[in-house]
Amino acid sequence: MKWMGVNELRESYLSFFESKGHLRHKSFPLVPQGDKSLLLINAGMAPLKKYFTGELEPPRRRMTTCQKCIRTPDIDRVGITARHGTFFEMLGNFSFGDYFKTEALTWAWEYCTKVLELPVDKLWATIYEQDDEAYEIWTKTIGVDPAHIVRLGKEDNFWEHGSGPCGPCSEIYFDRGPAFGCGKPDCKPGCDCDRYMEFWNCVFTQFDNDGHGNYSRLAKPNIDTGMGLERLACIMQGVNNLFEVDTVRNIMAAVSEKAKVRYGDGEKSDVSLRVITDHIRSTVFLICDGVVPSNEGRGYVLRRLMRRAARHGRMLGVKGTFLQDLVDVVARENRTEYPELTEKADYIKKIVKIEEDRFAATIDAGLSILRAMIEKEKAAGGKTVDDADVFKLYDTYGFPVDLTREIAAEEGMTIDEQGFSALMNEQKQRARAARTAVSGWSDASKSLLSGFDKTVFTGYTENESTAKILGVIDDGMLLDEITEGEFTLITDRTPFYGEGGGQVGDSGEGTSENGCSFRIVDTKKTDGVYYHLCEMDSGLLNVGDAVTLKVDADRRDAIRRNHSACHLLQAALRKVLGVHVEQAGSYVDERRVRFDFSHYAALTSEELAKVEQLVNEHILDGECVSTVETDIETARKEGAMALFGEKYGKVVRMVKMGDFSTELCGGTHVSNTGRIGLFKIIAESSVAAGVRRIEGTTGYGVLQMIGERDALIAETARELKAPNPHDIAKKASQVENELKAEKARTEALEAKIAGEKLAALKDKKERVGAVSLLAAKVEGMAPDAARNFCDDVRAEDPDCVVLLGVVNDGRLNLVCAVGKNAQAAGCNAGNLVRTAAGICGGGGGGRPDFAMAGGKLPEKLPEAFNAVKEQINK
Repeated sequence: MKWMGVNELRESYLSFFESKGHLRHKSFPLVPQGDKSLLLINAGMAPLKKYFTGELEPPRRRMTTCQKCIRTPDIDRVGITARHGTFFEMLGNFSFGDYFKTEALTWAWEYCTKVLELPVDKLWATIYEQDDEAYEIWTKTIGVDPAHIVRLGKEDNFWEHGSGPCGPCSEIYFDRGPAFGCGKPDCKPGCDCDRYMEFWNCVFTQFDNDGHGNYSRLAKPNIDTGMGLERLACIMQGVNNLFEVDTVRNIMAAVSEKAKVRYGDGEKSDVSLRVITDHIRSTVFLICDGVVPSNEGRGYVLRRLMRRAARHGRMLGVKGTFLQDLVDVVARENRTEYPELTEKADYIKKIVKIEEDRFAATIDAGLSILRAMIEKEKAAGGKTVDDADVFKLYDTYGFPVDLTREIAAEEGMTIDEQGFSALMNEQKQRARAARTAVSGWSDASKSLLSGFDKTVFTGYTENESTAKILGVIDDGMLLDEITEGEFTLITDRTPFYGEGGGQVGDSGEGTSENGCSFRIVDTKKTDGVYYHLCEMDSGLLNVGDAVTLKVDADRRDAIRRNHSACHLLQAALRKVLGVHVEQAGSYVDERRVRFDFSHYAALTSEELAKVEQLVNEHILDGECVSTVETDIETARKEGAMALFGEKYGKVVRMVKMGDFSTELCGGTHVSNTGRIGLFKIIAESSVAAGVRRIEGTTGYGVLQMIGERDALIAETARELKAPNPHDIAKKASQVENELKAEKARTEALEAKIAGEKLAALKDKKERVGAVSLLAAKVEGMAPDAARNFCDDVRAEDPDCVVLLGVVNDGRLNLVCAVGKNAQAAGCNAGNLVRTAAGICGGGGGGRPDFAMAGGKLPEKLPEAFNAVKEQINK
């Protein structure tokens, strides 16, 4: 057995199965594509599910991958034990109806014994108790000692998940030796002790379960194998857990250096080191794959990981933000298989820094409030943090409930989970009720589409097609004919594009041979079946009728221009901002293009100008737009960018615009970039943390913008009485100077009037004990003028206390000044103004000699003045 590093192991496995005719496929992203059942990819076979079910055709019947995975159900245990982690890589070789048990087990044994050179006497295999076929292969075909084969029951060695494909499995174990065992004479694989480590699982998907315990054989059985890369590395490197394998250990060393704490110095610090090491791995890979921190879904998983790591950094005594400093070491340790981590390192660091800064602003206030809550509960003899307190921390202060739960547990307490969940549900219901759901068309009819053949789309080459009516749907029912109202139409072919890939559906009209006419207001598609949302004008339509479908060509051309500009925009953004820019969503209609993309900051005016200039350069160059149908691997080798959220089949459509842009896209496009006309950016804004949005328009949309702006300029010129629109700026500057001069004159007059009013106030002082008090309400005076007056009175009369209630447009400002002798007598401006503000519904404070406050109830000033007078008397 030879020592092998993680990167060497990964390569040896993939190369081995390539030699067995498998297609080596790069790891799929952690964000599932076209699978809403998963939040994040959590197993090697998860991205391949549709190949196993037959929904999609695999690129090859044999595939091998090293899939990055995230699992967070045990996140609270990560760090506490050395066994748990959230990020791992899963090696796998798969057969989609090609080879089966003999090849799968033979190759597994060959890799273990010939490539890895694992000692045969240290290897054991388990099989399902009824799987005699696997037993025969292990013992007779491969020649494994029968004493090293263990039969286990359904719970251990039979894979199934409800109804559907299922089957037995066979696992390979490594014997770590008696030192790790329980000492029992019958100890073997299946025992709960640590002696036998399972590292390879071969699942034989050969049955179909009807959900009632009845199993029938599949016509084409599949092979799904999984082997944890880090677990295998533990065996090959002779270490006890994933934190000790080479790549992970190197990341932990960087954490230790940052925290100035050595691993092994203490259990408490070891927990924190493990948490940070694991969570920074997950964080870097998640952000690289397009996830950004948020309060929902996978964005919340990322936020939770980052904030948990940041808190443990504080527990180790790390000052300030530090997680972004660990990004480079994660990228370096994984650069062989994941060079994109290095390419996007700057972007990843920006996102990490932004989130860590936000958390730093939250954590101190949140921790202080939480500690007070816990102390209050402890003092009352309780052991559960109140649900309303937990919800307030989350909702008002942004303090993660997971962190509240973890800190409470450290204090020997729990949180009211049920009550918190109820409060969260109430909040969601309020938010839902506040939204108005407007749906012009019912989705009930979509379930009826499953019986139709896929529609032939002719819209890439024509705007008008003759088609045969296959189905008419109204009010969720299939009809034979329709004469009025709104309905859904399915035909065998159509030139109408169905909404998808961010592009809206086409609209237009239709006619039949018998004179019927109808409007098509929108087009959608589900599983390859296009359906037209129609409004009848006149006549009768029957299933089987021939109809002519005609797309609104002007609208489609405008959509084409905007969609093609969207591709140029993405390429320009990557050129100007960097390769970290990836599509996070898009919307294209006849009026505009909206493009969401990953970026950490608002674009400067210079960056926006560069992007717009670059797009227009490639428009005016009149570059040819070509489309090619090819396989996904060829497209990726040519640098094609994939569209957000799309799941691609065996054949993909690649759209190239000169040498500037190459994307996978099923939408409609111009034939030459020159046909876009011009591109103009309308707006740039934020969508979420780390996601920006640009809106723009093209062609006639730009002309419309120019027309609207010309009209606005002309109207502005009229209002400013500028004889020529070119004189607007000069005229506006002239008006501004006149207004400034007028304002200065007004302020001088107001100051003069205020001075006279204030001078009269000096005679209203009254003696209160050892000091003289001047308390008065003044209206229509600037607070600065009141401040200057108070300073003057204080300078003139050291015995004086001045308190002014300044009222402007219903707003109240309180200004208080205290002379030196009055201070010596015990008067404090901050205390006095606080008393007055409290009565007037406000708050404030300041120094002993001068203070200011605000209030909402000017009518309470007399009461406030009396209270201050009493306070001075005391």
